[in-house]
Amino acid sequence: MTNNEQNFDEKATSSEPSQEKVIKKSKKLKNITKFFIYLSVFFVTVGIVFSSQVLMSEKGTGSWFSSLPMVKQIKQLAESANRELKGEKNDRINILLLGIGGKNHSGGLLTDTIMLNSIQPSTNKVSMISIPRDLVVPIENMGWKKINSINAYAEQDKKGSGGLATCQAIGDILNLPIDYYVRVDFQGFINVVDKIGGVTIDVENTFDDYSYPVLGNEDAANYASRYEHLHFDKGIQTMDGSLALKYARSRHGYGVEGSDFARAKRQQKIIAAVKEKVLSKDMLFKPMTIVDIINELSDHIDTNLKVWEILKFWDMAKEIDSSNMKSSVIDNGPNGLLINGRGESGAYILEPRSGDFKEIQYFANNIFNDMPTEITDTIIKDNAKVEVYNGTWINGLASEKAQDIEKYGFKVIKLGNSGKQNFQKSVIYDLTFGEKEESLKILKEKTGANVALGLPEWLVEDINQKTKEEQEQPDFILVIGQDADKTKSGTVNPVQ
Repeated sequence: MTNNEQNFDEKATSSEPSQEKVIKKSKKLKNITKFFIYLSVFFVTVGIVFSSQVLMSEKGTGSWFSSLPMVKQIKQLAESANRELKGEKNDRINILLLGIGGKNHSGGLLTDTIMLNSIQPSTNKVSMISIPRDLVVPIENMGWKKINSINAYAEQDKKGSGGLATCQAIGDILNLPIDYYVRVDFQGFINVVDKIGGVTIDVENTFDDYSYPVLGNEDAANYASRYEHLHFDKGIQTMDGSLALKYARSRHGYGVEGSDFARAKRQQKIIAAVKEKVLSKDMLFKPMTIVDIINELSDHIDTNLKVWEILKFWDMAKEIDSSNMKSSVIDNGPNGLLINGRGESGAYILEPRSGDFKEIQYFANNIFNDMPTEITDTIIKDNAKVEVYNGTWINGLASEKAQDIEKYGFKVIKLGNSGKQNFQKSVIYDLTFGEKEESLKILKEKTGANVALGLPEWLVEDINQKTKEEQEQPDFILVIGQDADKTKSGTVNPVQ
């Protein structure tokens, strides 16, 4: 062995204890971190155990759970780790979030916020679908009523039944099983946000609301004292509970923020911000703060979640990245699924555009059907605009296909019925004459439609009319034929 080789071996040998120390130190650090995590979970569990009102998840059972020895309860919770949440086998867990005014609030049992949250365990994706409170739905033995009244009617009939009644009604119209609900009143929301130290929100638009109702003054003799002026500046803001509630509830703001649909988007922002804060590492090492939140909520929350289910939801939520959260609002926009209407009393209502809930069901049931990023990027780069028309008498076909192609990145600028409704096969009319070849290829592939070589006379007249009126021109016109009717063809043109 040469001197150089001997020196190299000596250096290598002398470095081994140092490497072992690093490895041991790393393992020790991991063990300490794990210990503190378990300790935090222990304190949270103990806090939940002693919050008997939260534990009353089975109506009519009282606080039987809290009467068990604490050690036995914790053991039972630990053993429940292998149990499945409802919907987990089908890879979709649905939980309904309801916001109500609560005590000392006019119409305190009406649901001010209705949001369906769905988790797809296999992908750690979350969907938030906001449902407008003015949507009318059928209520058994009562006819068609606004969806925000279901909770109130049920609570008047039987206290504590509102959450499950709302789950059942919304599950029926969406054709989805909704097994869980969480109902929180305004004060509970304020308390939670304050306990976690506020939330940071990126305010999308500057806006003023001069008609925000003052809590408790809704029926004040002095009309002016019923309302206050809200102002929000565009940009990043940290909000306490009271301000966050006002930001989430405001519905009379000037400009684009002055609608229930804009409000629904703001509510989703708030929910996402609360989720990020509650599940942050800082909060994990503040178990007593979590216990305080639970105690604060005991008078302001109603849920059918059992303790082990709450903890399992918590564990799932920790693994969900904000980039995997998709927010949607069922609205009355140009391509929305709802239209404006008037009830029998003349009150403003929203109705399904198609006359039934078929389109809305399709939307809700296919919310996790995301498309490949590379395909979406191509279409977005092309800025491919499409008009979609129903060329049949089958209700809802154009809406379903429009929802499908929007997920690929196509911009649907108009939706309606074709001037002719005898199309057997779906057809694409290319108004770019080959300039957006890649987008045309994808549209053809994903719809199964034929590409027409020319434009029919009725379509030329329609295009000329739009040109005169300076309307936005599409790149493609897609006319849906009977071949797209999945109820008959079964597997024609599936979303991939």
